[in-house]
Amino acid sequence: MTSPNLTRDLPRPLLELRDLSKVYQEGQQTRAVLSNVNAQILRGEFVVLLGPSGSGKSTLLNLISGIDVPSSGQVKFGSADLTSMSERNRTLFRRKNIGFVFQFFNLLPTLTVLENLRLPLDLNGITGRIAQSRAADLLEAVGLADRGRSFPDRLSGGEQQRVAIARALVHDPTLVLADEPTGNLDADTGAQVMGLLDALVRQRGKTMVVVTHSADVVDLADRLFLMREGTLREVLKDEAALLSTISEGVTGVMPS
Repeated sequence: MTSPNLTRDLPRPLLELRDLSKVYQEGQQTRAVLSNVNAQILRGEFVVLLGPSGSGKSTLLNLISGIDVPSSGQVKFGSADLTSMSERNRTLFRRKNIGFVFQFFNLLPTLTVLENLRLPLDLNGITGRIAQSRAADLLEAVGLADRGRSFPDRLSGGEQQRVAIARALVHDPTLVLADEPTGNLDADTGAQVMGLLDALVRQRGKTMVVVTHSADVVDLADRLFLMREGTLREVLKDEAALLSTISEGVTGVMPS
């Protein structure tokens, strides 16, 4: 009698970060931003990345998305190795597989809300009725079905971030990256927007990595990682050191 394969039903990681390091040359000196970072993120997980300003969080997001490449190490996205791709192939891969939500919304002011949503679809060659239907469905999902013809400057901050969430999901990406998505919103609006993002991402079975200082976002996470001085480690929600870090971030005491 053969033994069952006990590992066959374990979820496979969507992202694998292997010994990532990033060094920048500044004049005659080198500055190490990331040092031997290792992590695995599973499909469908909501992961929060914490840490003080300057700890390397944004650099890590840039490496995960293929916007930048590491000085050494490897970024695996499913079966794809981003670090072995050309810049053009990384761009094409990113357009199809990754959605972004930014702190300052990054909506194009000369395009209407609906046109902003259709832009990621246009870049992926999705046009016509399919594009129109997808954009309209996402606008309805974020509660803005009647604002498609409005321009971004006619919306509140919370409404703009809802549009940004819809834009991040409209092309059906596998991974959503959010960099301080509530950082430009008041506490109540931020909590509403984050709850909406969490619900939509989970409903669609996506994986999400969020950089934040918000304790409310931390409460939604499946797993937490803490970055300090270019290193990364997983932490538990009730860990005293983590709670101290969250408190510092919320009150603005973190070193810059």
